[in-house]
Amino acid sequence: MRAMILAAGRGERMRPLTDHTPKPLLEVAGKPLIVHHLERLQRAGITEVLVNHGRLGEQIEQRLGDGREYGVRIRYSPEGEEPLETGGGIFKALPWLGKQTFLAINADIWTDFDCNSLPREIETQAHLVLVNNPAHNPEGDFTLDGDRVCNTGADTLTFSGIGLYRPELFHGSDPGRFPLAPLLRQAAEQGQVSGQVHKGVWQDIGTPERLEALRAAQSA
Repeated sequence: MRAMILAAGRGERMRPLTDHTPKPLLEVAGKPLIVHHLERLQRAGITEVLVNHGRLGEQIEQRLGDGREYGVRIRYSPEGEEPLETGGGIFKALPWLGKQTFLAINADIWTDFDCNSLPREIETQAHLVLVNNPAHNPEGDFTLDGDRVCNTGADTLTFSGIGLYRPELFHGSDPGRFPLAPLLRQAAEQGQVSGQVHKGVWQDIGTPERLEALRAAQSA
Protein backbone atom coordinates (compact mmCIF):
# COMPACT_ATOMS: atom_id res chain seq x y z
CA MET A 1 0.00 0.00 0.00
CA ARG A 2 1.17 3.52 -0.78
CA ALA A 3 0.50 6.53 1.42
CA MET A 4 0.15 10.26 0.99
CA ILE A 5 0.80 12.80 3.74
CA LEU A 6 -1.22 15.96 3.16
CA ALA A 7 1.15 18.78 4.02
CA ALA A 8 0.19 21.60 1.65
CA GLY A 9 -2.03 23.71 3.91
CA ARG A 10 -0.97 27.32 4.40
CA GLY A 11 -1.36 27.17 8.19
CA GLU A 12 -3.08 30.55 8.45
CA ARG A 13 -4.51 29.80 11.90
CA MET A 14 -1.04 28.89 13.14
CA ARG A 15 0.50 32.26 12.37
CA PRO A 16 2.94 33.70 13.30
CA LEU A 17 4.52 30.25 13.79
CA THR A 18 3.98 29.41 10.12
CA ASP A 19 5.23 32.71 8.70
CA HIS A 20 8.65 31.14 8.24
CA THR A 21 8.08 27.43 8.96
CA PRO A 22 5.56 25.11 7.27
CA LYS A 23 3.16 23.64 9.81
CA PRO A 24 4.25 20.00 9.27
CA LEU A 25 7.75 20.95 10.47
CA LEU A 26 6.59 22.37 13.80
CA GLU A 27 8.03 20.15 16.50
CA VAL A 28 6.41 18.08 19.22
CA ALA A 29 8.41 15.80 21.50
CA GLY A 30 11.61 16.77 19.72
CA LYS A 31 10.50 15.93 16.18
CA PRO A 32 8.49 17.63 13.42
CA LEU A 33 4.86 16.54 13.30
CA ILE A 34 5.38 14.99 9.87
CA VAL A 35 8.27 12.83 11.11
CA HIS A 36 5.99 11.19 13.67
CA HIS A 37 3.71 10.20 10.78
CA LEU A 38 6.58 8.83 8.70
CA GLU A 39 7.71 6.69 11.62
CA ARG A 40 4.17 5.43 12.16
CA LEU A 41 3.84 4.47 8.50
CA GLN A 42 7.20 2.70 8.55
CA ARG A 43 6.17 0.65 11.59
CA ALA A 44 3.11 -0.47 9.66
CA GLY A 45 5.23 -1.56 6.70
CA ILE A 46 4.08 1.32 4.50
CA THR A 47 7.28 2.64 2.98
CA GLU A 48 6.22 4.28 -0.30
CA VAL A 49 5.12 7.78 0.66
CA LEU A 50 4.17 10.90 -1.26
CA VAL A 51 4.17 14.28 0.47
CA ASN A 52 2.42 17.24 -1.12
CA HIS A 53 3.41 20.74 -0.07
CA GLY A 54 2.66 24.38 -0.75
CA ARG A 55 4.18 27.60 0.53
CA LEU A 56 7.64 27.07 2.08
CA GLY A 57 7.46 23.49 0.86
CA GLU A 58 11.12 23.44 -0.09
CA GLN A 59 11.85 23.37 3.65
CA ILE A 60 9.95 20.08 3.91
CA GLU A 61 12.01 18.56 1.10
CA GLN A 62 15.25 19.78 2.66
CA ARG A 63 14.30 18.39 6.08
CA LEU A 64 13.02 14.98 4.97
CA GLY A 65 15.11 14.31 1.88
CA ASP A 66 14.38 11.02 0.18
CA GLY A 67 13.06 9.49 3.41
CA ARG A 68 15.95 7.08 3.88
CA GLU A 69 16.57 8.38 7.38
CA TYR A 70 13.09 7.21 8.38
CA GLY A 71 13.09 3.89 6.56
CA VAL A 72 10.73 5.06 3.80
CA ARG A 73 10.97 6.37 0.23
CA ILE A 74 9.48 9.83 -0.26
CA ARG A 75 8.25 11.52 -3.41
CA TYR A 76 6.99 15.08 -3.45
CA SER A 77 4.06 16.83 -5.11
CA PRO A 78 4.66 20.61 -5.04
CA GLU A 79 1.55 22.78 -5.27
CA GLY A 80 3.07 26.25 -4.99
CA GLU A 81 1.60 29.29 -3.26
CA GLU A 82 -2.05 28.29 -3.86
CA PRO A 83 -2.63 24.76 -2.52
CA LEU A 84 -5.13 22.53 -4.29
CA GLU A 85 -7.03 21.63 -1.08
CA THR A 86 -7.34 18.03 0.00
CA GLY A 87 -9.36 16.77 -2.96
CA GLY A 88 -7.31 18.53 -5.61
CA GLY A 89 -4.04 17.54 -3.96
CA ILE A 90 -4.94 13.86 -3.89
CA PHE A 91 -6.30 13.99 -7.44
CA LYS A 92 -3.00 15.42 -8.69
CA ALA A 93 -1.15 12.56 -6.99
CA LEU A 94 -3.34 9.75 -8.37
CA PRO A 95 -0.96 8.79 -11.21
CA TRP A 96 1.66 7.88 -8.58
CA LEU A 97 -0.76 6.50 -5.97
CA GLY A 98 -1.85 3.91 -8.50
CA LYS A 99 -5.02 1.90 -9.04
CA GLN A 100 -5.24 0.22 -5.65
CA THR A 101 -6.39 1.38 -2.23
CA PHE A 102 -4.09 4.02 -0.74
CA LEU A 103 -3.80 5.77 2.61
CA ALA A 104 -3.92 9.55 3.10
CA ILE A 105 -3.23 11.27 6.39
CA ASN A 106 -3.28 14.92 7.42
CA ALA A 107 0.15 16.15 8.47
CA ASP A 108 -1.23 18.44 11.19
CA ILE A 109 -2.68 15.86 13.57
CA TRP A 110 -1.21 14.16 16.63
CA THR A 111 -2.33 10.62 17.32
CA ASP A 112 -1.32 7.21 18.59
CA PHE A 113 -3.40 5.52 15.87
CA ASP A 114 -1.89 2.23 14.71
CA CYS A 115 -2.02 1.99 10.92
CA ASN A 116 -1.86 -1.81 11.26
CA SER A 117 -5.50 -1.67 12.38
CA LEU A 118 -6.58 -0.50 8.93
CA PRO A 119 -7.82 -2.99 6.35
CA ARG A 120 -5.35 -3.53 3.52
CA GLU A 121 -8.13 -3.49 0.95
CA ILE A 122 -11.63 -2.03 0.91
CA GLU A 123 -14.75 -2.74 -1.10
CA THR A 124 -16.10 0.79 -0.65
CA GLN A 125 -14.71 3.93 -2.26
CA ALA A 126 -13.36 5.21 1.07
CA HIS A 127 -12.74 4.05 4.63
CA LEU A 128 -12.50 6.73 7.32
CA VAL A 129 -11.06 6.72 10.80
CA LEU A 130 -13.44 8.62 13.09
CA VAL A 131 -12.87 9.99 16.58
CA ASN A 132 -14.99 11.47 19.36
CA ASN A 133 -15.88 15.09 18.73
CA PRO A 134 -13.27 17.53 20.06
CA ALA A 135 -14.23 20.84 21.63
CA HIS A 136 -13.57 22.73 18.39
CA ASN A 137 -15.92 20.48 16.37
CA PRO A 138 -18.80 19.65 18.74
CA GLU A 139 -21.31 18.91 15.95
CA GLY A 140 -19.08 16.27 14.38
CA ASP A 141 -18.89 15.31 10.71
CA PHE A 142 -20.44 11.87 10.22
CA THR A 143 -22.19 9.03 12.01
CA LEU A 144 -21.44 5.33 11.89
CA ASP A 145 -24.10 2.67 11.25
CA GLY A 146 -22.34 -0.65 11.71
CA ASP A 147 -19.30 -0.21 9.52
CA ARG A 148 -20.95 2.31 7.17
CA VAL A 149 -20.32 6.04 7.43
CA CYS A 150 -23.49 8.16 7.14
CA ASN A 151 -24.03 11.87 6.68
CA THR A 152 -26.84 12.14 9.24
CA GLY A 153 -27.95 10.55 12.47
CA ALA A 154 -27.36 10.68 16.19
CA ASP A 155 -24.04 10.17 17.95
CA THR A 156 -21.92 12.09 15.50
CA LEU A 157 -18.18 11.58 15.18
CA THR A 158 -15.35 13.64 13.73
CA PHE A 159 -13.25 12.64 10.73
CA SER A 160 -9.69 12.21 11.99
CA GLY A 161 -7.92 13.11 8.76
CA ILE A 162 -6.87 9.48 8.31
CA GLY A 163 -8.53 7.57 5.50
CA LEU A 164 -8.20 4.87 2.88
CA TYR A 165 -9.34 5.72 -0.62
CA ARG A 166 -9.83 4.06 -3.95
CA PRO A 167 -9.25 6.06 -7.14
CA GLU A 168 -12.91 5.53 -8.07
CA LEU A 169 -13.85 8.14 -5.47
CA PHE A 170 -12.36 10.78 -7.76
CA HIS A 171 -13.99 9.68 -11.02
CA GLY A 172 -15.52 12.72 -12.71
CA SER A 173 -13.25 15.17 -10.91
CA ASP A 174 -11.21 17.71 -12.83
CA PRO A 175 -7.68 18.91 -12.11
CA GLY A 176 -7.45 21.99 -9.93
CA ARG A 177 -8.46 23.08 -6.48
CA PHE A 178 -11.35 21.32 -4.75
CA PRO A 179 -12.18 19.93 -1.28
CA LEU A 180 -12.49 16.26 -0.40
CA ALA A 181 -15.55 16.53 1.85
CA PRO A 182 -18.22 16.78 -0.90
CA LEU A 183 -16.88 13.63 -2.56
CA LEU A 184 -17.03 11.78 0.76
CA ARG A 185 -20.55 12.94 1.45
CA GLN A 186 -21.74 11.90 -1.99
CA ALA A 187 -20.12 8.48 -1.62
CA ALA A 188 -21.56 8.10 1.89
CA GLU A 189 -25.02 8.83 0.51
CA GLN A 190 -24.51 5.86 -1.82
CA GLY A 191 -23.31 3.57 0.97
CA GLN A 192 -19.78 3.68 -0.41
CA VAL A 193 -17.89 4.83 2.70
CA SER A 194 -16.93 2.46 5.50
CA GLY A 195 -15.31 3.45 8.75
CA GLN A 196 -13.88 2.62 12.14
CA VAL A 197 -13.57 4.47 15.44
CA HIS A 198 -10.27 5.31 17.08
CA LYS A 199 -10.64 5.62 20.85
CA GLY A 200 -7.05 6.57 21.58
CA VAL A 201 -5.11 9.81 21.41
CA TRP A 202 -5.99 12.24 18.65
CA GLN A 203 -5.63 16.00 18.34
CA ASP A 204 -5.98 18.44 15.49
CA ILE A 205 -3.06 20.85 15.84
CA GLY A 206 -4.89 23.79 14.30
CA THR A 207 -3.87 26.72 16.50
CA PRO A 208 -0.76 27.86 18.40
CA GLU A 209 -2.66 27.30 21.64
CA ARG A 210 -3.35 23.65 20.82
CA LEU A 211 0.26 23.15 19.82
CA GLU A 212 1.54 24.63 23.08
CA ALA A 213 -0.90 22.54 25.11
CA LEU A 214 0.30 19.40 23.32
CA ARG A 215 3.95 20.29 23.86
CA ALA A 216 3.31 20.88 27.54
CA ALA A 217 1.53 17.54 27.86
CA GLN A 218 4.35 15.69 26.12
CA SER A 219 7.02 17.26 28.32
CA ALA A 220 5.13 16.64 31.58
